[in-house]
Amino acid sequence: MAVDTSARTTTWTYVDGEWVSGNPPLIGPVSHAMWLGSTVFDGARWFDGIAPDLDAHCRRVNRSAANMGMKATVSAEEIERLAWEGVKKFDGKTAIYIKPMYWAEHGMPGSVVAADPDSTRFALCLFEAPMHTAQPHSLTLSPFRRPTPECAMTDAKTGSLYPNSGRMILEARARGFDNALVRDMNGNIVETASSNVFLVKDGVVFTPAANRTFLAGITRSRVMTLLREAGYEVREVTLSIEDFMDADEIFTSGNYSKVAPVNKLDSRELQEGPVARKALELYMDWARTTRVR
Repeated sequence: MAVDTSARTTTWTYVDGEWVSGNPPLIGPVSHAMWLGSTVFDGARWFDGIAPDLDAHCRRVNRSAANMGMKATVSAEEIERLAWEGVKKFDGKTAIYIKPMYWAEHGMPGSVVAADPDSTRFALCLFEAPMHTAQPHSLTLSPFRRPTPECAMTDAKTGSLYPNSGRMILEARARGFDNALVRDMNGNIVETASSNVFLVKDGVVFTPAANRTFLAGITRSRVMTLLREAGYEVREVTLSIEDFMDADEIFTSGNYSKVAPVNKLDSRELQEGPVARKALELYMDWARTTRVR
């Protein structure tokens, strides 16, 4: 029985100079991206007439393409312009995920494994995706770990890193948890399977120090800046699972859900704390001061 490949929500994609509705067939069985994984992407959010840090996400996807050995064929400014153009195709009632993407169509002559930068393609996909901010979720310590830069393309937001995240989430959910805390190869906590993570102890906010084994996100950076401006002490440090088990509160940040509290870590029950609430409040207040189009 054929699999339904239609988009699950209202979707528009800009590719090869035009906007196409739904899920256009762009990659074939001999495409480098399909069988050898040369894909990078980024994800921004539009909601309530705003798209916070959209410019930063557009710049990052171009850096990811370069780090993967491809060519960033569209300027960050043009990606941003196209994103606002695409937003106008929606009814404005539901939040939108804004996903610029690059991939290679062919391998390099003489070495098919490496992407041919001259075959780089670009698409910008927008689709409806409701926001899930402030929804409490549970975590467990994952048995799987993040790779080092010597082992994987950790300096790019690449699709090839996400199967590892997927198995982390599947394993955690099989044990009754929503997501997982993840360690690097040295055993230090660096993030969750799909978001950055913070803990609060005695009023001080801590987050794992960026060490190139995980994506130190744009929303993470924004939350850190806003908390510091509001008078909180925020430290980027090396953190252990014991630090998280001893925390007064834990919360996560990410573009998909912005800020969300953790209500359980393995056997320990937690409550949504005041710093998580303040972080979300500060973020939304800041976001609504950004340019509305």
